[in-house]
Amino acid sequence: MLYYHYWSRGFRGFIWFLLAFILIALMVKLDFAKGFDHAVIRFVQSMESPPLTALAKGLSLVGSSKLAVGISVLTMLILFFALKHRLELALFLWVGLGSQLLNTLLKLWFHRERPTIHRLIEQAGYSFPSGHSMAAFSLYGVIAYLLWRHMHSRSERFLLILFTVLMTGGIGWSRIYLGVHYPSDVIGGYAASGAWLMLSAACFEAYRNYKANPHHIKNARKK
Repeated sequence: MLYYHYWSRGFRGFIWFLLAFILIALMVKLDFAKGFDHAVIRFVQSMESPPLTALAKGLSLVGSSKLAVGISVLTMLILFFALKHRLELALFLWVGLGSQLLNTLLKLWFHRERPTIHRLIEQAGYSFPSGHSMAAFSLYGVIAYLLWRHMHSRSERFLLILFTVLMTGGIGWSRIYLGVHYPSDVIGGYAASGAWLMLSAACFEAYRNYKANPHHIKNARKK
């Protein structure tokens, strides 16, 4: 029954994130998100100041591909050599590489141009969904998932989730503040990566529990 519990919970999460992405994608495609996007951009950029600009550029750097690769390599080394978690390393690679490929395909599909309202930095490429947001959600999300499984203290888990939310949310905010993404790009990126992460975690838990209890699961299926 544990096998089905993990699969069901993860799969439900995947469905919810997928539905959210489909809704946002339709709003973008049909140009229904314009009013929301512009209102949020004006609100976020109305707070512009040198300290906030420095913070936004720093967070954007944290979400960049170069730093994400560095964090990923460090995580993989820890998983492989220090913790010897080979299966978890495979999940980490699967989530990260899959998210990157998914973002590339979605950008090519939607061909959405970046906002031109007020840019504080220049950024090439298409806009929807946000690559920084997808990378941040996938990277910090899968790290949080892997760490959560080995944490038992409520305070530790709370701090883990708080850090993950602040980092992921901060990186998304920075892209709006800097004028290189619409809010719908960021939210769409979160939804796309959330769907991919939940589906991957569901498959990981199902496979892990199947390997641990193959006979129990076969008997449960028969019943």
